Amino acid sequence: MSENNNIFDEYKVNYKFPSNFIWGTATSAHQTEGNNTNSDWYRWEQEKDYSKNDRKWPLEPSGIACDSYNRYEEDFDLAVGLNNNAVRISIEWARIEPKEGEFNQKEIEHYKKVLKSAKKRKLKTFVTLHHFTNPIWFADLGAFTNSKSKIYFSRYAKKVAEELGDLIDVFYTINEPQVYAMMSYLRGIWYPSKRNPFLFMYIQKNMMSAHKKAYEEIKNVNPSYQVGVVKNIVWYEAQKHFWDKIYAKFLNFVGADFFLLPVKKHLDTLGLNFYFTTYLNNFKTNNPDDFNSDLGWYIDAKGLEKVLLTLRKFNLPVYITENGCADATDRIRIRFIKEMLEACGRALDQGVDLRGYFYWSLLDNYEWHQGYWPKFGLVEIDRKNNLKRIPRKSYYFYKKQIAPDK
Repeated sequence: MSENNNIFDEYKVNYKFPSNFIWGTATSAHQTEGNNTNSDWYRWEQEKDYSKNDRKWPLEPSGIACDSYNRYEEDFDLAVGLNNNAVRISIEWARIEPKEGEFNQKEIEHYKKVLKSAKKRKLKTFVTLHHFTNPIWFADLGAFTNSKSKIYFSRYAKKVAEELGDLIDVFYTINEPQVYAMMSYLRGIWYPSKRNPFLFMYIQKNMMSAHKKAYEEIKNVNPSYQVGVVKNIVWYEAQKHFWDKIYAKFLNFVGADFFLLPVKKHLDTLGLNFYFTTYLNNFKTNNPDDFNSDLGWYIDAKGLEKVLLTLRKFNLPVYITENGCADATDRIRIRFIKEMLEACGRALDQGVDLRGYFYWSLLDNYEWHQGYWPKFGLVEIDRKNNLKRIPRKSYYFYKKQIAPDK
């Protein structure tokens, strides 16, 4: 431990966070639970012939994932071991409503057990209702391209609020709606693999409507329930040219306010997912090559600080619901956490109402079209040894930053 202590001291976070600050880790259902057989993603994974590699994506199927459907207590114990006081998880719509209008009470009871397990460990629960995956029946209706999608989604949200609301501290309706729209309907590398600019825009409009309708239905169940949306925001920075500054302002607007402004009256809180900064030179990405994750994402904590400062205008409590890096050898994660937490501290000092931070992710998990090779976890999953959970050095570093005296 002496070597670890030296590293921990070298990268100690130079900021004292409020005593009531929320500290957590994040996961999502499809990426960790395993065997999510009623979802569109699972069906898409099965349709590929991996022996012939008939299409590029996904690189591999999710299969059993981390088996967190059965091992959630073990995972919550790992969160407690981190000195976390909260977890961010998602509920799988495809399990709750496997057929249109038919709710599966057995699965509702399962998630009730999951949430009670977290509560028993004194972990606050931040719960996402839609984290990229859809029930197959909803997908076959066009998912969020369907003009009635807000009705289907809000019905599900209402059911979750009625059945599980007293066990949920914060509801997040939709995770990264613009990422979902872009990857599925513009770049076409997620299901349903479409490249249609019209649908890309239309689906965002429908997801705004779905969020607002779900917000209202949850509030009708209990007006005191806290409801927000999770927004991924990339910070764009111009390096020198005037035209790049204009372009950066445009991209920063499209990546944040374009979605948030129309729904701001239907938000009690805001979840921020931040991963990287993009520097622009002559309208092209021109990032330094000195601090990159395994996915090639440029890591720049100043970008997080600047994004947080732009969110002050909404006058809402903000939680960083995802922030992490793919780092299989754990070579840069400690520095990553230090710099990001210090950026949070600077934002707090400048009046940002930042209430909490969730590292992504507690576990190595299924990283969508990329499969299992990107490793975001504070805890390694040994896929050759019964999915054994192995905390990394960065796990203990994050633990020490949360509670230095423990």
